[in-house]
Amino acid sequence: MLTGTAGIVYSCALKSPIERSEIMSERAPDETLDASGLKCPLPVLKAKKALKPMAPGQVLRVTATDPGASKDFVHFCEATGDTLLASEESDGILTFLIEKAGAP
Repeated sequence: MLTGTAGIVYSCALKSPIERSEIMSERAPDETLDASGLKCPLPVLKAKKALKPMAPGQVLRVTATDPGASKDFVHFCEATGDTLLASEESDGILTFLIEKAGAP
């Protein structure tokens, strides 16, 4: 689980807890993807397609409603080398920040 209690989100990139508002506001996304209403594996497949033309180091913000997306995006980033910067859930909406691999 990436999200903790009391507004803490665990960043795979930093391996430490940081404030949700800090990471979500610090890294403005270069692109956004709304995968709300889509079920596994569509949120990840659409994110993969959205990331393809992006330059290394750019950030994609994905919103989804499928509860399984949390695990799916962790595995996706492990497999692709992309970095899952943050993940949070609010009122059933999951938000992910993914940095494309290959950043200098």
